[in-house]
Amino acid sequence: MDLIESYAEELQLIRRPWTRVWVGVLVAGLLLLPWYVSDSWITIATVIFIYSVGALGQNLLIGYTGQISFAQSAFLAIGAFTFGHLARFGIPWPLGLLAAGVSAGLFGLVVGIPSLRLKGPYLAIATLGFGVAVYQVFVNSEMLSGGRMGLIITKLAPPFGLSQINFNYYFYFLIALFFTLVTYNIISSFLGRAFIAVRDNDIAAEVIGVNLTRYKLIAFGISSFYTGVQGGLYGLFTGYLEPNMFTFMESVTLFVAVIIGGLASIEGSIFGAAFVILVPQLFGMIPALNDYKELVPAVYGVTILFVLIFQPLGIYGMWFKMRLYFRNWPFR
Repeated sequence: MDLIESYAEELQLIRRPWTRVWVGVLVAGLLLLPWYVSDSWITIATVIFIYSVGALGQNLLIGYTGQISFAQSAFLAIGAFTFGHLARFGIPWPLGLLAAGVSAGLFGLVVGIPSLRLKGPYLAIATLGFGVAVYQVFVNSEMLSGGRMGLIITKLAPPFGLSQINFNYYFYFLIALFFTLVTYNIISSFLGRAFIAVRDNDIAAEVIGVNLTRYKLIAFGISSFYTGVQGGLYGLFTGYLEPNMFTFMESVTLFVAVIIGGLASIEGSIFGAAFVILVPQLFGMIPALNDYKELVPAVYGVTILFVLIFQPLGIYGMWFKMRLYFRNWPFR
């Protein structure tokens, strides 16, 4: 492990020179990717960027604060329809995304109130109930959901002569990169340390001065803000919204992304988002697997069992071990 000599050094996003090199190469590769792969893979990568935002928020809640929530589909719907209605009134997309996150965040604060009394499966069931209730409200309210026609959202016009697919890729890549950097800063701050203290031992955290009420609610608020923004981004990407896009399976998808990607890991959130998007796509692209698309949830379940038994740190754990292997080579 690296020897950290000061708090300022610990706050640095990238400490080692070689890390800066490979991170730079990775970012450059992602920027050049649309010029070397087909449009279908560019679209898949774009969806991964969108889901990365929600997975980052879910990991802040589950991985770093230790609070389980199955209400993410509700926050997705709230954020998406908030953005959709504002877009219909001509509100600029940055304000629309901000409003989508804020509206979902406010509901997240409300949903976070049971976390002050409930833990584990009891909290999970309470948040699940909220998710189901919000879904039913949108399904039965034409004023909120747009009725049978749903909501139509005008997509952003691509500048600089870019195609719509390439523009979407760069646009959502930059937003995902922004939220990734913000999340790194949250975790490195006093706020992130308070989250970790609440997760590891809430009684001890309260003894040393961590306000459990404040930080549990903040965690729910930030997580649901991220998810609301993801809902707005998804609506902007698809150009269409209707309630059946935000069923309970969306909550399961984000939960699976966090567990398989790696709890308490920002990189793991991105790996997990890639996993939950790529697995269904592979079932559709490989002819031999076309008839087995309904087995995707079973693949998620088996993979979670494998991760919990053999690799508790998820995909990020394997990536971390690879980094240690090459860092210590040839002395391993």
